Amino acid sequence: MRKLERYTLKDMIARTCEAFPNRPALSMVDGEPISYSQMEQQITELIAMMLDSGIQKGDRVAILSQNMPHWGIAYLAITSMGAIVVPILVDFHVNEILHILRHSGTKMVFVSTAQYEKIGYSELDPFPLMVNLDSFEPIEAHLPLSKLADFIQERSKDINKLRRKALKAVGLLDFEIQEDDLAAIIYTSGTTGSSKGVMLTHKNIVIDAHLTLFIQKMNEYDCLISVLPLPHTYECTVGFIIPMMQGACVYYLDKPPTARVLVPAMQKIKPTMILTVPLIIEKIFKLQIHPQLTKNLMMRELYNVPFLRKALHKVAGKKLMKTFGGRIHFFGIGGALLSTEVERFLYEAGFPYAIGYGLTETSPLIAGCTPAVVKFRSTGTVLPTLDVRIADPDPVTGIGEIQIKGDTVMKGYYRDKERTDQVFTPDGYFMTGDLGILRKKNYLYIKGRCKNVIIGPNGDNIYAEELEAKINENESVLESLVLESGGMIVGRVFLNYETLDKQHGIANMSSVQSEKYIAKLLEDIRKHINSNVSSFSKLHKLIEQKEPFEKTPTQKIKRFLYQ
Repeated sequence: MRKLERYTLKDMIARTCEAFPNRPALSMVDGEPISYSQMEQQITELIAMMLDSGIQKGDRVAILSQNMPHWGIAYLAITSMGAIVVPILVDFHVNEILHILRHSGTKMVFVSTAQYEKIGYSELDPFPLMVNLDSFEPIEAHLPLSKLADFIQERSKDINKLRRKALKAVGLLDFEIQEDDLAAIIYTSGTTGSSKGVMLTHKNIVIDAHLTLFIQKMNEYDCLISVLPLPHTYECTVGFIIPMMQGACVYYLDKPPTARVLVPAMQKIKPTMILTVPLIIEKIFKLQIHPQLTKNLMMRELYNVPFLRKALHKVAGKKLMKTFGGRIHFFGIGGALLSTEVERFLYEAGFPYAIGYGLTETSPLIAGCTPAVVKFRSTGTVLPTLDVRIADPDPVTGIGEIQIKGDTVMKGYYRDKERTDQVFTPDGYFMTGDLGILRKKNYLYIKGRCKNVIIGPNGDNIYAEELEAKINENESVLESLVLESGGMIVGRVFLNYETLDKQHGIANMSSVQSEKYIAKLLEDIRKHINSNVSSFSKLHKLIEQKEPFEKTPTQKIKRFLYQ
């Protein structure tokens, strides 16, 4: 494969289609894969259609859809003609989706039939042109969903004529795209509730993918199953752009990635790589693996002996590998901190996992590694050429804010100079807002968010995420949140009710009995945590969280809702 001459998405996909025309590129799990030559043809057709519709270089074009092959084709068509893609998470509230379309000045929206009603009847003014992502056919606004299929069928012949006519006038690669041209505006809800439009250039995205390949290889024989939303930069860059850069194939699910859907899909596809967030593997461990390892008194006693625990983890890891299809050589985890207990299982089991760290503003990856060189509790090494420093490190712990400078860092926040100026230092470093420490061989360790640090009465730093990790190690806990409230450190705990019922029959207790049991359980957990942390980090109280915490699309708890 020839060398990439310029770091643009257009050059990247043209090179891959030239090198691997007959290799499969994108597919639904139960569908027929689209080859790279077929994808190139569809990209060309979409560019012709957009040009015929009046879309020009620099125009914003949104995608609102669940994961599917057409999502990626639309993304590459938009960016290959010099327009700016605005990927929108389907989990956003309708009001937030409409705000994004207004704020970005979107001129066209590729919308799937499943998401059509979120914008199809709205009063946007001016109303963007709409294209049905399932069929790539333009559709009219305010068209009843019941008539959408008939409308598309009636228009398809005329539209195909226009496409053929436009294709004669332009070629796919006749557009002059520069590395510093804006490629995407990505709106994030995050865990703070404030949505920002992150501006990423072609070079930001493609160079991040290129640098990531220095730490984890991928080739045309790799295949991935996508379980995370494509509008999120983690999945888009690492789970889509990198495979497209290397000629690999990506498969998509037509339903949410529950175990009932995901396991049969992995048995069928036998993926070699998969990207996840901590919650997915943590649920698998706490609800399926750990209960089997501690199902009776004898097993629990064996599990408490370190060398026997490691042996049990090895056996469980082999079973997990078979469950995932038997060919996984890279199981990437990112988006949030992984619990110590679950990482210990993966590490001792010899499972090919690796943890990465990054942000939307950095395209996203800042640090990561291949499974062969994983260090326990580290997010891996900083990517080559990136300049990462720890600002104002604590003189005792060495922990400080992670700041970064390099080609992967965003241009800024769209139409928001004030916010942009706030996140860059005078000497040009992007302030991540994350706390960490750099150790030998440039391995990075994440300790939490700056804004989540609780200042103790004596000025000591208390890291909420570290306390949460300790709470979550208890088999009766699924997830937790640690906050400061009235000068006290308080933890909210969502319990593993399935385990509590199997082991202690909580479902058969009266309401009074269950309340007493849970109160004692929480107090026992609190005492255990406090006996293993510094005096200034002790928990004052644990409260039962009766419903699962509300989360972002990458399954991070929306902390601002519980302050």
